[in-house]
Amino acid sequence: MAKNKSKQYEEVIFKILMVISMVIVFGVVFSVIWTIVSKGYKAISWEMVSQLPGGGFYIGKEGGFLNAIVGSLYIVGASTVLGLIISIPVVFFLNVYLKKDSKLAYIARLAFDVLFGVPSIVYGAFGFTIMVFLGLRASLLGGIIVITLLIIPIFIRTMDEATREFPRDILDATYALGATKWETLKVVIRQIAPGIATATLLSIGRAIGDAAAVMFTAGYSDRIPTALSQQTATLPLSVFFQLSSPIPEVRNRAYAAALVLTIIVLILSILGRFFTNRFSKNKL
Repeated sequence: MAKNKSKQYEEVIFKILMVISMVIVFGVVFSVIWTIVSKGYKAISWEMVSQLPGGGFYIGKEGGFLNAIVGSLYIVGASTVLGLIISIPVVFFLNVYLKKDSKLAYIARLAFDVLFGVPSIVYGAFGFTIMVFLGLRASLLGGIIVITLLIIPIFIRTMDEATREFPRDILDATYALGATKWETLKVVIRQIAPGIATATLLSIGRAIGDAAAVMFTAGYSDRIPTALSQQTATLPLSVFFQLSSPIPEVRNRAYAAALVLTIIVLILSILGRFFTNRFSKNKL
């Protein structure tokens, strides 16, 4: 009886701790969103999201941050495509071409786990060092490259976990039917499509909200880039620069930029959930 009572008390205590943790997490998330929405809603206007910065934009005058919106979409879109192109073959090599107990696969996963946790500013410093060595200036291309390096470990580890859940019996069945490894990859892609969608969502979320890496490599410009060699602004840097201003009107615009960034992430999250659910229906 005493043991049963102690187990009951233990269960009650852990339930209370879980509820408290949940309340804290939701409270923090709600406070962050409320701060951004309440302050950003008052400052945002159609002019801000549809115009480039004017001559006095950073002292509270006319203009908007369309350059930052477009720059963020350029960098995130290009780096996501490059990340997928590079990551998918790596994931298939680890899970289809190598043996399950391969030491090379173990070392590779360990390396990607380490890269997964490296701060983004380290990627920015690394990218900046390479650019200096090659004689490149801060540009849209530099931002794309460093953000691609930043999200590749996210892509690989997320898709790798989804692929490892793929039944090995199906692989053996495709080989038994005479399918080549390339034909088998098509089967695997269809089955891990939800994992690919999840990895893409996580990667975009980190890429579009990063400021440290692009600060060194993409630079900042009040114009929309028309070439890869030109500098480009991003929403995180726009928030950073405006929030550090001593002028209240400019600081309010920082919250407006943060609100736009939050809305973009929300839209991408909804689209990610939609495609994940859609791809899940096609699984065996």
